[in-house]
Amino acid sequence: MDAFSLLHPGVRYHLANTLRWDGLRPTQAAAVAPILAGEDALVLAPTAGGKTEAAAFPLLSVMAEQDWEGVSVLYVCPLRALLNNLQPRLHGYAQWLGRSAAVWHGDVGPSARGRILRERPDILLTTPESLEAMLVSTKVDPRVLFAGVRAVVVDEVHAFAGDDRGWHLLAVLERLSRVAGRQIQRIGLSATVGNPDELLCWLQGGFADRDRRVVAPAVDGPAVRPDITVDFVGSVPNAATVIASLHRGEKRLVFVDSRRRAEELGAALRERGVTTFVSHSSLSAAERRQSETAFAESRDTVIVATSTLELGIDVGDLDRVIQIGSPRTVASFLQRLGRTGRRAGTVRNCLFLCLDEEQELHALGMLHCWARGWVEPITPPPAPRHIAAQQVMALCLQEHRLGIASWRHWWGSLAVFDDTANEIMEFLCAEGYFERDGDFLHIGPEAERRFGRRYFSDLTAVFSAPPEFTVLAGRNEVGTVGTDLLVEEVEGPRVLLLAGRSWKVTHVDWQRRRCFVDPVETGGKAKWSGLGGGVSYEITQGMRAVLLGQAPSGVTLTRRAQAALAELRERYGDAIGPDAAVVALPSEGSGRWWTWAGSAANRTLQASLPTLVDPRQRIDEKSLRLLPGIGPREVSDAIARIVWQQPEVAANAVAGLKFSAALPPGLAARTLAERIGDPRGAARAVEDRRIISRT
Repeated sequence: MDAFSLLHPGVRYHLANTLRWDGLRPTQAAAVAPILAGEDALVLAPTAGGKTEAAAFPLLSVMAEQDWEGVSVLYVCPLRALLNNLQPRLHGYAQWLGRSAAVWHGDVGPSARGRILRERPDILLTTPESLEAMLVSTKVDPRVLFAGVRAVVVDEVHAFAGDDRGWHLLAVLERLSRVAGRQIQRIGLSATVGNPDELLCWLQGGFADRDRRVVAPAVDGPAVRPDITVDFVGSVPNAATVIASLHRGEKRLVFVDSRRRAEELGAALRERGVTTFVSHSSLSAAERRQSETAFAESRDTVIVATSTLELGIDVGDLDRVIQIGSPRTVASFLQRLGRTGRRAGTVRNCLFLCLDEEQELHALGMLHCWARGWVEPITPPPAPRHIAAQQVMALCLQEHRLGIASWRHWWGSLAVFDDTANEIMEFLCAEGYFERDGDFLHIGPEAERRFGRRYFSDLTAVFSAPPEFTVLAGRNEVGTVGTDLLVEEVEGPRVLLLAGRSWKVTHVDWQRRRCFVDPVETGGKAKWSGLGGGVSYEITQGMRAVLLGQAPSGVTLTRRAQAALAELRERYGDAIGPDAAVVALPSEGSGRWWTWAGSAANRTLQASLPTLVDPRQRIDEKSLRLLPGIGPREVSDAIARIVWQQPEVAANAVAGLKFSAALPPGLAARTLAERIGDPRGAARAVEDRRIISRT
């Protein structure tokens, strides 16, 4: 029996008569049987590959056939904008069978939430943070709202699994299963990942013994080679000039690596007469929606975005994707590349505009990995002990108390809780986060003091973020800016750059963290705090391979990019040996060990070789500065007897680990240390042990 015939008759009717489909795509067809059978599944397909429908159609079928009632399917996304984008589509599909879909997140008002609680839609779209907020809310009875939950769909599951939001999501799902009184089917949707089996096993959490299947059918037909070009432009103004000159009349999506860069480029494009919109996380939801809607309805236009537009949000048919610099990972590049080539007769494309030679080297190293078919494995952060501390406090809010002997049962065998769980609980009790009453624990004064604002809203937000000020133009919220931009010395009026426009600051309400502005024509600065991610071992090795002459296949370099690459190869000529590591010994000062091991691996090497490596240096992905008097022989001798150590962690760095205050100080530092190193990459960097010297 083919997959189409397995679907509910009502779904089949509307596929044929409403959508005018003559069949299912391969991924959608392959997903039908396992989802109908109740198996956990990971559905893999490129952007715009129909993953949402692959999950929705069989779930709607079993919903109708088994007469599920109330909120029976949760659809979880990492971004509110993606939820808003998907809800009308899923609601339309649900209406085929007399069902409904609604969205609940931080931007949804009280009246809409009240309607959801009264009418209980069949599909509820939400974020992990909003899901937990519902579990702990005094206005929601989770045992009523979630009594009928049978399945959860996790869209863009790779985006969750790679950071702490993934551990938070799994922990919340474990609690939800126990509230609902049943194991809940878990379906992950993702673009291509390097380790799908491990990712699906991770998604199953404490129920890894359930049947599971990776759905990733091969697609017949010749693959069309994407159009990938790398150019060297040298500066943001030059990049704006190139973008303004090329592809006129087309719709262009430009990705940048930071909010500050988005604002600078957006302003530069507008100065050149280009219709430009900006999208990033510090813009208000209304501002982002306005930009995305206007962009979707236009043709000759540009939208400049951070990774906020990487994850599947529909902004209409794109003609071009342009990347300023390089994304950090191959997986991110594939997401961005997949935004193009969706119309018949078009191909996927990406133009890299590099602002300096190091950006070009990073881009070419990443593309070298991509050309060889390598994609990063999705690896959850190790030791999520701070999430464990957050979860026990959130559970206490949910249940109003914790049983001293039974609290761990809520999470089963989930790896959020390791052998330090009892140590964490003892600390929380000793520091006043919990108060004991016989065999039960209640929320204590320290938890109230640290996290109790707006009924513990800080406790349900897993992101770490520095304080920011809301920027208001009249009654309209424009977005947020960092504190630094409001306190630094300036001459004349203070002018901000936000949403691609300039704003003069008229008043700052420091107590309520509000900044009032009026629009002005030009000028302004953009600035946010934040730490950039490091470069992996594999991509750094790709950079090394490019410098040794292995240009990535299928990639076109402009003349400017070729000239920049020639300069890079000359500059790093003495830093690379074809089959050995290099220790460069200048005539004066300290030597440098060119490991080409990646940022995290170099941190591990620095910590493990304290008699060789300068402990005060700023770590990069390529090399380590040696202590005076250290040469190739000393390096070879030391790595032959190396004992791996964790990197040291500064006290102010621990503060960046959200909920670290709820961990014993030593355990918090150890947790962060386990996350910033790469023993595997470090071991690969020294396994050959051959060292050559160059002066």
